[in-house]
Amino acid sequence: MLAQLALENTTYRFDKPFTYSVPQALETAVRPGVRVTVPFGAGNRTRVAMVLSTSYESGAGQKLKAIASVLDKEPLLDDEMLALIPWMKSRCFCTLYDAVKVMIPAGIGYKLVNRYRMNAAFKNYDREAFTDTAWQIIVALTAAKNGLTGAELTERLGIEEKSSDLLSLLENGTVIRENAASRNAADATTRMVCAVPDFSGKLTPKQQSAFDTLCAIGTVTVRELSYYTGVSVGIIRTLADKGAAEIFEVERFRRPKQEMADIRLPQTLSAEQMNVAKDILRECDAAEPMVGLLYGVTGSGKTAVFLHVIRHVLTVGKGVIVTVPEISLTPQTLAVFTAAFGDTVAVFHSGLSVGERMDEWKRVRTGRAKIVVGTRSAVFAPVQNLGLIVMDEEQESTYKSESTPRYHARDIAKFRVNYNRAYCLLCSATPSVESYYMAQSGKYRYHALHHRYGDAVVPTVQLVDMNNEDLYRGKPMISMALARAVSENIRAGRQSILLLNRRGYHTYAVCKDCKTVAACPNCSISMTYHAANNRLMCHYCGHSEPAYVRCKACGGELTFSGGGTQKAEDQLREAFPEARILRVDTDTTANKYALEKKLNAFANGEYDIMIGTQMVAKGLDFENVTLVGVLSADQSLYSDDYRSNERTFDLLTQVVGRAGRGRYRGMALIQTHVPENPYLHLAAAQDYESFFETEIRFRRAMLYPPFADLLQIGFVGEKEDTVRAAAEHFSALLAETFRRDYPNLPLRLLRASAASVSRMGGKYRYKIIMKYKNSKAFRDAIASLLGVFSSDKRFLSVTAYADPNPDAIL
Repeated sequence: MLAQLALENTTYRFDKPFTYSVPQALETAVRPGVRVTVPFGAGNRTRVAMVLSTSYESGAGQKLKAIASVLDKEPLLDDEMLALIPWMKSRCFCTLYDAVKVMIPAGIGYKLVNRYRMNAAFKNYDREAFTDTAWQIIVALTAAKNGLTGAELTERLGIEEKSSDLLSLLENGTVIRENAASRNAADATTRMVCAVPDFSGKLTPKQQSAFDTLCAIGTVTVRELSYYTGVSVGIIRTLADKGAAEIFEVERFRRPKQEMADIRLPQTLSAEQMNVAKDILRECDAAEPMVGLLYGVTGSGKTAVFLHVIRHVLTVGKGVIVTVPEISLTPQTLAVFTAAFGDTVAVFHSGLSVGERMDEWKRVRTGRAKIVVGTRSAVFAPVQNLGLIVMDEEQESTYKSESTPRYHARDIAKFRVNYNRAYCLLCSATPSVESYYMAQSGKYRYHALHHRYGDAVVPTVQLVDMNNEDLYRGKPMISMALARAVSENIRAGRQSILLLNRRGYHTYAVCKDCKTVAACPNCSISMTYHAANNRLMCHYCGHSEPAYVRCKACGGELTFSGGGTQKAEDQLREAFPEARILRVDTDTTANKYALEKKLNAFANGEYDIMIGTQMVAKGLDFENVTLVGVLSADQSLYSDDYRSNERTFDLLTQVVGRAGRGRYRGMALIQTHVPENPYLHLAAAQDYESFFETEIRFRRAMLYPPFADLLQIGFVGEKEDTVRAAAEHFSALLAETFRRDYPNLPLRLLRASAASVSRMGGKYRYKIIMKYKNSKAFRDAIASLLGVFSSDKRFLSVTAYADPNPDAIL
């Protein structure tokens, strides 16, 4: 029996399925989808690997290494996920095991550790023959039946694994070192106890009382039996020792905490919603896999439509995945789904503990949970009999991974619905240009909701020209128009949401004399002043240092300029001292469940104003919010990214849509220094169709997606000259290879250039951009060139990676 394996920690250049022989004793345990340990390389170092497939072959003439051990009792990955692994390697330019790692939760992962145990042949327990430390090691290992890991030795004895005493014991054979696989997180279990009914032995009065209670109530936890009978755990153990009871472990699942909120589920669908839902249901029930786009103005009730569709999918015995782009949207979405579907809902996102993530994954894999709600990684959830994937706010950039493997959740969703002959529903009030184009060209099914649900109407929107507008009491972030609107809203007992998509207090500090900007020592970017901790912080690498008032270059005085959410909060408190103000950004929501608590408090009316970054802009639904203010609409308009117009339109349309979603009419004010910009007017009018027509002409003329794919090849290293040379060499290699070997492949290659933030985390960054038509020939060529480049000794210090259709250009 042979097994084809994906090995961890292989380089991209050498990565492939490796073939190993399977010892006869392990043949029943080695199955596709389980992890094993194997010897690898010239030194036969132990590695963890995933079994991709098995086969029976003669193996004549082959000298194959054998699998050493099997780590999983049951396969972690099914045939669908195993098929997805090589698909991701081809399209995301990652290793096979990189793909494996995103499919399983971190807690189930294994790490290889050194385990030490006494040699069974050791008999020389002569204390005088060993140093004090060596003797301590011998005593500790003799007492430990299964030996101790290096970390356990360090914890107990305070020695390192390279201790001369330990190395001496290893050399003379007294101690043996083995590689062992250690789980990142243990399973959670509960000790249970039940009575043995036919027991007839003698018991003390306390034991008899506990036994009688057990006979009456059946199986119970050890803790509960101790609580209800008043007997100690020792007495319960004695019952088991005498044969009167049986104690056993039962796995329990650690569940994420959920704040209970008052959720109003829509009782009935409007006529427009019902017509759309019926069309989607017909497509869901079709034999062929499909992708549909549900476009709906903000507040039109898209959630109610896909809840209706999900109920139908569940009734036919199929599972569902619902993805949201931000953790901030998870609490509200999860509350809606839990209210509608109860304990069959599991949640996947990075805010959970390792144990919670692992146990939610196991609930889904075993079929206990039928619906998964989560962020990007939820698209890999092991849902049984998958029937539907819903991607809410499908245009969001967070669906694209910025680290290896660089996948887009939408692409994974389409693979899975094709494999399962299922349905993928993309939902948004501002769909990505690519998705809307696919819908208009007939490749996706198109559904639209043009009206808000019930009596709610689209809010009135006003552009406030900050060039001519008076400021409220000299506050540079608050216009008179916005101040009047906020005051009236507070008097009316209504709530307001204010957006400023920049955290911190001052956004940069510059010297009055030499004009030097206080910059991050690791990145080519200015640092932001945070008043809460009086520090200058880099929002790229996380560098932080105490704030200073004198220029480090010349000693001149620093002036602080620009403003973020902290400064806006201070100005609001000064302007509206009677108002209860809540700030929501990554600084205030770092603790677990902090965001959930803040949003619930706002929903319960404990605050009048919520000021925040884009975390407050999308997906949130508060009936009492009737005013939305955008403090600065210009930040994202003029970046060097071709998506800047789309991102601005999306953000403004979404945040405006937070107003007037209930019984009360809403209003939005957008402060800007460029009121003539057409995209601001389109966002104010909530006119997506006109925006799309304007944007698609630009994309077609410039050959941007959806009319071509983009590939970004990034280069990162510590020496700028070497990184630049590597990028230029790779660019020349690309041009030569495609001109010689692929003359018929459509391709545009842009010259190597420095990234917009050319230095980050102490490393320099360069990029190459290619416009191309995606094909297997193109992907194979790029994979080959990445391998050739990695073998060039001149550039061993430079990391090169390929990022297909990046969300942001370096």
